[in-house]
Amino acid sequence: MTKIQLLWADDEIDLLKPHILFLTGKGYELTTVTNGKDALEECKKRSFDAILLDENMPGISGLETLNQIKGINPDTKVIMITKSEEESIMEDAIGSKIDDYLIKPVNPNQILLSLKKILDGKQLVSEKTTSNYMQEFRQIGMTIQDKLKFQEWAEAYKKLVFWELELQNSQDKSMEEILLSQKTEANNNFAKFIEKNYVNFFVKPDADAPLMSNNIMKRNVFPLLDQPDPVFFILIDNLRFDQWKTIQPELATIFNLQVEETYMSILPTATHYCRNSIFSGLLPSEMEKRFPNLWQNEEDEEGKNMHEEEFLQAQLNTFNRKDIKTSYTKITTFDAGRDLVDNVNNLFKNKFNIIVYNFVDIISHARTEMSVIRELADDEAAYRSLTLSWFRHSPLFEALQKIAEKKVKLVITTDHGSVRVQNPVKIIGDKNTNSNLRYKTAKNLAFDKEEAFEIKHPQDVSLPILHMSSTYAFARNNDFFAYPNNYNYYANYYRNTFQHGGISMEEMIVQFVVMQSK
Repeated sequence: MTKIQLLWADDEIDLLKPHILFLTGKGYELTTVTNGKDALEECKKRSFDAILLDENMPGISGLETLNQIKGINPDTKVIMITKSEEESIMEDAIGSKIDDYLIKPVNPNQILLSLKKILDGKQLVSEKTTSNYMQEFRQIGMTIQDKLKFQEWAEAYKKLVFWELELQNSQDKSMEEILLSQKTEANNNFAKFIEKNYVNFFVKPDADAPLMSNNIMKRNVFPLLDQPDPVFFILIDNLRFDQWKTIQPELATIFNLQVEETYMSILPTATHYCRNSIFSGLLPSEMEKRFPNLWQNEEDEEGKNMHEEEFLQAQLNTFNRKDIKTSYTKITTFDAGRDLVDNVNNLFKNKFNIIVYNFVDIISHARTEMSVIRELADDEAAYRSLTLSWFRHSPLFEALQKIAEKKVKLVITTDHGSVRVQNPVKIIGDKNTNSNLRYKTAKNLAFDKEEAFEIKHPQDVSLPILHMSSTYAFARNNDFFAYPNNYNYYANYYRNTFQHGGISMEEMIVQFVVMQSK
């Protein structure tokens, strides 16, 4: 096995022989020099895995040597060792991309720890993460077999997402496969939970129903309006919990987290139903009955989310909050996002500002239709990375940075999530059957009842009835519906795309977050 090559530059190198013997005994091979000039000559001859560099040497200083070493090989790992505790030297070293900084006198174990951190850190973290997940694997497996309530399912899902994020950088890819298998098992059991309990949530008063889309404003948002600070309600369409956890650190630099809860998106987990339910405070059949001129059914040609502002105003009126000064902004283009940034200061005049941002949903649809986006978001980790990259450079984040300059309450939520589909399920419907891949509604739907969840009586779950014999069918876990005609073509085209509308933890368990500007 090739030994790790170290270069140590120190004008008192003779006094460091015990340290050198210690590191040699640990398997490192050391080359020693007494000044910066000789260190640079050695770096020109060959590469080193790491360099230990004294700051105060005769001739070329440690910092000057450091800068020239980086000029020879920018990726060289360098540990600065110095007697000086001056803050300016530390700042210069850090600015020069030092990998670690030790203050003399140092003991051999300090140096060994620093070397392990910069040379083996990723491997050690990966091994520790793998070990920790394996310890919790059995507990998660037992939990998802129990008869859980919705909030218990939410906690199990959050735990799986935590490990998914931890393991995505692991060098042991077999752990990711084990986690994926466990997540699939959890989704299968979650679907059984939904099928057994979903109707009861609506028809049984004593059912332990979770917080759902139609109650978000009433229960979680309107109480914030009684507090003195302006409220900014940001709904990012189709933002899954794992995507939220990916962008959360960016927001944590300017906002303090106060509340992170989950709620259940209603079925179908599609924007038409969920987002309208949030803003109206009503379930779909209630919207259809109360607002026949605003609600659009599946067969209607008009856009399905054109009246969110009217729905919101009606809900404000219902709960005696019609006098609250409110703004509603929907962002569907980059230019509209830039307009939002330019208009932020005017929003502080309002008590309640609602911003709907439609970008994550656009990513998921673009990924289906564009091969370039498919390559950029080839798997779950890449999809999260693409979301993070968008957010960091988005007008939304720029607007939020401006919002954070004043004392406000910030709500971040979504209407539903999405799931990466893999398994096509055959279904037959008439010409009026909707096009969504995760749910279907029409007369006389034909499919294997073992392969999807059927709601025969839509009125039981407050869904509109288009025709007397209309039913709803929902795909589970990572299934998606495909018609027998051109079955293989569509099965291959849509496999491995992100879809929503059906039953999965990713689609139905979504976040509601409250933050306070720092």
